[in-house]
Amino acid sequence: MESTDTWRGEEWVVRRVTGAAAVKHYRCPGCDQEIPPGVPHVVTWPQLGAVEDRRHWHAPCWAARDRRTARQASRRRSTR
Repeated sequence: MESTDTWRGEEWVVRRVTGAAAVKHYRCPGCDQEIPPGVPHVVTWPQLGAVEDRRHWHAPCWAARDRRTARQASRRRSTR
């Protein structure tokens, strides 16, 4: 299921990933902790963004994104 949220003045697509569909390891930009396989989470990207702009977040971290920094994600993006 997809929805859209506004964050930092942009529309973001938010897709919920079930535990059964979560088959890889990801790093959450909200808390910089691992999301292991089998853990439900959300994947988000700017509505006008590219595939490489997708980020996997713990659902509570995405919900608290305005109280968290995405410093880690920005730093990682700049080194690519």
